[in-house]
Amino acid sequence: MTEKALRLGTRRSKLAMAQSGQVAEAVSQVTGRPVELVEITTYGDVSREHLAQIGGTGVFVAALREALARGEVDLAVHSLKDLPTTQPDELVVAAIPVREDPRDVMVTRDGLKFTDLPRGARIGTGSPRRMAQLNAYARGHGMDIETVPIRGNVDTRIGYVLKGELDAVVLAAAGMNRIGRSDEVTDFLSVDTVLPAPGQGALAVECAADNAELIAALAELDDPFTRAAVTAERSLLAALEAGCSAPVGALADLPSWGNPQADGQIVKEMRLRGVVGTTDGSTLVQLSTTGPVPETHEAATALGRELATEMLAQGAAGLMGERAQ
Repeated sequence: MTEKALRLGTRRSKLAMAQSGQVAEAVSQVTGRPVELVEITTYGDVSREHLAQIGGTGVFVAALREALARGEVDLAVHSLKDLPTTQPDELVVAAIPVREDPRDVMVTRDGLKFTDLPRGARIGTGSPRRMAQLNAYARGHGMDIETVPIRGNVDTRIGYVLKGELDAVVLAAAGMNRIGRSDEVTDFLSVDTVLPAPGQGALAVECAADNAELIAALAELDDPFTRAAVTAERSLLAALEAGCSAPVGALADLPSWGNPQADGQIVKEMRLRGVVGTTDGSTLVQLSTTGPVPETHEAATALGRELATEMLAQGAAGLMGERAQ
């Protein structure tokens, strides 16, 4: 008799379904059980308001977590950058698989790079973090751009460019890769230009904290390097007391993702970079710190907290607008 299928909760967007499908296959391999996707509509999917007004990207997570808590699904897959930094006691992030490309990308008209856009170019993004850094880069390099707040899925956003309403839109490289549309990317934005959102490109596989058997199985999908990096990034975000929609970027660099023996070198250090700024780009606080690769959750958390403390000392708090409650 075949074992009962595991129910994996996912949002309904094309991207969520793609990444959940990939996780479902991996979970099926480590558990030996079939996995079925259970589509859940979240408030963030049906609301047309700007994310910052409805509570940031956490609105995509609540319905999935409620379904987990009620036992309607056995596990859920989230884009890690959407997860609030406080973890409910009854749930556990049992696996953070190897991270996809964390960078932001642009899809532009006429295949232009960001730095080749015409004067007055209109760039669409719903992210205050992206707006702050793009505007700061433009100010520092004599460019004239206008950032335009938009929402919607990948098709909707790219549609604005194709229809000529915008000159460019900014998206996450990971999302474009996961839905097989990376060939439409016209520019990969260097992390020196735009630091990604904390946790960008990583997925979180969450389940009930009391399901020891499933937690043990999912642990096989966990990548310790990715977990250390995103833990440091999210600790920085939490210590700044910023919500998912705040203009905060963070990236913990490892010389080579998921391969500690790259070029025969044992990776011993991790660099954490953080940025916070006003959306018009007039003021940025950008700092970095380097330390040993964290071996524990506590060490990774401490790295993020230390950098946040330095950023706050340089005035980061005043740049974030509404403090997340």
